[in-house]
Amino acid sequence: MINKLEISGVHAKLDKETKTYTQNKVGRLDKYLPKSARASAHAEVRLAIENQKARKLYVCEVVLYLPHQELVVKEKAANFITAVDGAEAKLKVLLKKYKGRHGRDRLHHKLIGKIRRR
Repeated sequence: MINKLEISGVHAKLDKETKTYTQNKVGRLDKYLPKSARASAHAEVRLAIENQKARKLYVCEVVLYLPHQELVVKEKAANFITAVDGAEAKLKVLLKKYKGRHGRDRLHHKLIGKIRRR
């Protein structure tokens, strides 16, 4: 789990279920981080309601602070649960790219493993 996770509602009162759902979804994204970045990862989640012409849009904005970079994702949907799911999916993609850039060189380790087996 991400150690420091702040969830706030903007123009919306958040019930306990929404907070725990968000905490579970965003908090478990640490498995996509390199081990060196897990201790210092910090996430801020803002859940807001935007009133547009004839309907309400629920917005989930996640800012993930990492050692070399900040990742920002914003998703709009028909309810908070769907918005959180969409933001989580976008963050997974960004975290996989981050891990590829800042994690260990996996290809190097695979090649060394193959050479040692022979």
